[in-house]
Amino acid sequence: MEYFFELLFSGLTRGSIYALIALGYTMVYGIIGLINFAHGEMYMIGAFTALIVSSVLTIYGLPLPAILVLTALAAAVWAGAYGFTVERLAYRPLRNAPRLAPLISAIGMSIFLQNYVLLAQTPDFVPFPTLIPEFAFLEPYGGIVGSSDLVILAVSTLVMAALTLLIKYTRIGKAMRATAQDQKMALLVGINVDRIISLTFVVGSALAAIGGLLIASHIGQINFAIGFLAGIKAFTAAVLGGIGSIPGAVLGSFVLGLTEAFATGYVSSDYEDVFAFSLLVLILIFRPAGLLGKAAVEKV
Repeated sequence: MEYFFELLFSGLTRGSIYALIALGYTMVYGIIGLINFAHGEMYMIGAFTALIVSSVLTIYGLPLPAILVLTALAAAVWAGAYGFTVERLAYRPLRNAPRLAPLISAIGMSIFLQNYVLLAQTPDFVPFPTLIPEFAFLEPYGGIVGSSDLVILAVSTLVMAALTLLIKYTRIGKAMRATAQDQKMALLVGINVDRIISLTFVVGSALAAIGGLLIASHIGQINFAIGFLAGIKAFTAAVLGGIGSIPGAVLGSFVLGLTEAFATGYVSSDYEDVFAFSLLVLILIFRPAGLLGKAAVEKV
């Protein structure tokens, strides 16, 4: 039973990280109807930014909780700036182009960012400091759940709750929903659609950066290629839940994380990706719109 709960918490931890990345995919898709294939690199850039900032803050002897908070803020802001730049360079000039053009542009931006970080940093894995201290009261249960697991779950829950409140109860959130529903009508009622689209990229990138910081501290190492696989998995989670649906992205992420954890624990770690993508294939066959997605209705 202890092993089961260990796998359960491992799956929830994975799902929390996938959710932070998948939310960016689903928000961008909900706004402009396209997939930002450079989004995984925001996760990677956030992790590298966190490594640099935390190293500098450690020199000044700040307490660990302060380092964690300041590092998360810096990573979110810096990755948000990259998200804004990607939207301006890879998407906005192609807003009215055929749908294939911005997708190719985004893939090119993803390759560029990977190689940019490769040249600026190193192709090797880099050790990442442990920014989450072990809690003393967890010592008897250390074999089941660690403090980093709880912090990842807590931070992810708070971030997702804050995003929900932002979208449901603020003027910016209402503008996002209006833009997602009908861009032309949003323009007619005075909403700056370009600004809202850019803001969506910024928010999604910031969420991915926080995920990159948390998982890097949990695992203890990063490199320039970590964004590719994490991005693919998060995109899979978004499709599982229903691309364009924020609750669907969260649900799909936890389903995927738990599937991977239990497949790794009870079958073999070699089949982790096989189970994950097999689940995606089954969902696409039997429920193409995803778990919480709605089939699109074409108006004529």
